[in-house]
Amino acid sequence: MNTSSNHPQPLNGGQLVVRALEIHGVERMFCVPGESYLPVLDALCNSDIDTVVCRHEGGAAMMAEATGKLNGTPGVCFVTRGPGATNACAGLHIAQQDSTPMILFIGQIGTHLREREAFQEVDYRRFLGGCVKWVAEIDDVNRIDEYISRAFSVATSGRPGPVALALPETTLSASSDKLAPRPYQPVQAHPGIASILQFISMLKRAERPLLILGGSCWDVHSVKKIQAFSAQWQLPVSVSFRRQMLFDHEHPNYAGDVGIGINPQLAQRVRDSDLIVLFGGRFSEMPSQDYTLLDVPQPKQSLVHIHSGAEELGRVYHADLAINASPTNVMELLCAQTAPDESPARAVYVKRCHEDYIRWSSEPVVTPGDVQMFSVMSTLYSQVPMDTVVTNGAGNYASWIHRFWRFRRYGSQLAPTSGSMGYGLPAAIAAKLNQPERCVVAFAGDGCVQMTLQELGTAAQHQANIIVIVVDNGMYGTIRMHQEKHFPGRVSGTQLQNPDFATLAAAYGVQSFTVLQTDQFAQSLEQALICNKPALIHIKTSPEAITPTTTLTAIRQAAEAQQ
Repeated sequence: MNTSSNHPQPLNGGQLVVRALEIHGVERMFCVPGESYLPVLDALCNSDIDTVVCRHEGGAAMMAEATGKLNGTPGVCFVTRGPGATNACAGLHIAQQDSTPMILFIGQIGTHLREREAFQEVDYRRFLGGCVKWVAEIDDVNRIDEYISRAFSVATSGRPGPVALALPETTLSASSDKLAPRPYQPVQAHPGIASILQFISMLKRAERPLLILGGSCWDVHSVKKIQAFSAQWQLPVSVSFRRQMLFDHEHPNYAGDVGIGINPQLAQRVRDSDLIVLFGGRFSEMPSQDYTLLDVPQPKQSLVHIHSGAEELGRVYHADLAINASPTNVMELLCAQTAPDESPARAVYVKRCHEDYIRWSSEPVVTPGDVQMFSVMSTLYSQVPMDTVVTNGAGNYASWIHRFWRFRRYGSQLAPTSGSMGYGLPAAIAAKLNQPERCVVAFAGDGCVQMTLQELGTAAQHQANIIVIVVDNGMYGTIRMHQEKHFPGRVSGTQLQNPDFATLAAAYGVQSFTVLQTDQFAQSLEQALICNKPALIHIKTSPEAITPTTTLTAIRQAAEAQQ
C-alpha cells in the first residue's frame, strides 16, 4: 500500500491490517471471502500480496499451514465468522500438532452486537483456546498493529504454532492515523556452552548413539550442518514421523524413519541404543510406537532432548540433558566442536544402520491386484527431479511414500504429523505457488482426496500445475484395516462408492489419466509432466493391497486365529 510513515493519513481497519501484513513480509494469503471482512478484501486491491481464493476454509487453512511449514514464517489465512472459522479448524489443528507458524484472521460480528447470538456469532477465545498458541479479538482500531505484531512473534517464537485473531466489523470500518509498525523479529532460544560441552561428552562416551531429527525450526543450512556433523562424529541419524526431508536418505549416515510402519531393525536399534538424541521433535505417539520405544517418563536409554519450546522439555520424557534451543542455533555451536578420532567400531555400526535402511527401502514388494505400487513408486522416483516436493494426507497409501521414497532435499516434503486427511492436495497447491519452478506431486487416497477435492478449482484458477496421484481402493483403508484386526469380517462404515476421479478432474480443467495396469503409469506420468496444467492420475488398486507388508485377508485370518 502506498502510504507514507512520515505523514500518516487515516486508514480504515482493513487497510491497517493489510499494511501490517506487508510490513511483516507476507507475500501471499489464502482465503474464502466473507462479508465480515470486506474492508480487508478492498484493501488488497491496492496491495502486492497475492490473494489465493480457495473453495473451502479447511483447504485455505491447510494451504496457509503448508506455506508456514515450507518457509518457516507464518502462513496467513482469512475466513469469515461462524461456519468459516469452524471449517478452518482442521488447518489450525495441523499447525498446532506439527509446530507450524500460522495466523488465522477471522471476520467477526460488530462489537455492539455481542452476547445476543447474532448472525454467525462465536466466542473465539473459548472456541479456539485449546488449539492455538494465542487467540484474541481486536476491539480497537488503534491496536491493530500491536495485535498483529504480537501474532507474528507468538507464532514463530519457542515452539512455533498457530495464532487466531478475530476482526470485528466495527474495528475494520473504523479509522486510525497511527504510524506504521516495525517488522517483527523472530526470536529463538540459544543453548548455553555448558550444555553443548556436556552433550559432546555424552556423544564421545556412547557406543550405540542414535539421533532422531524432528519438529520444526530447521532450515536448509542447519540440515546441511547436521549431515556434515553426523559424518564427522560417526553418528547414525534417523528422522521422526513425516519429517523425512530433514536428512538426505542417500547419505551414508541415514538410518531410516521412526514412524508408522517402522523398519523392525530400526525399532530394535532405538531400544538397544545407549544414547538417544531427540533433536527438535517431541517424539509423540506415532514415532514412539505408542510410547513404547522410550519408557515414560524415564527412558532406559540415556536421553538428550533438544527443543525450541521450554514447555516441551520434561513434559513427557525426563532427559539426562535437556537443551532449550532451536536446531539452527544448536548446530552453530556443535559445528565449532572438534570431532574425535575415527572409531572402527562406530564406523561399522553406522554402516550397518544405513545398510538396514537401504535393504528395507529397496526390497521389491508384490501385492494383490493389477497395479503394483512398488513399481509406481520406482517409476515416479526415476522420472521426477531430485528436489520434487511430495505431499500427502492420511491413509495407508502414504506408507508407500514413507518406505520407498528417498527424500534428498530440505523442503521436499509436506505431510501432516497430525494425521489429517485431505492435506495433500491443498499443501501441493501452496508449494507450487510458493516455488513454481519445482515439480510438486500430491499423493492422496480416494477417501483422503474427497475431503478437499474442490481445491482442484483453486489449482486450475491460480495455475498451480501440480500432479495429483489418487490411490483408489474403494474404501477408508486404514479404518478397514483396524476393523479386520479387531472385528474380523465385520465391515461397517468403511466402504466408498467413488466417482470417476479422472472425469471429475477434467471438469475442473485438469488433465486427467486413469491407471488400471502397472504399465499404464509411466506414460500417464510422462504426459502429466509436460501438459503445462494441473494433472491428476487416478490409480485403481486392489482392496487386498492394504499395506506394503500384508493383505486384508491375512489380517483377518490372523485376528480370527487369536479369537
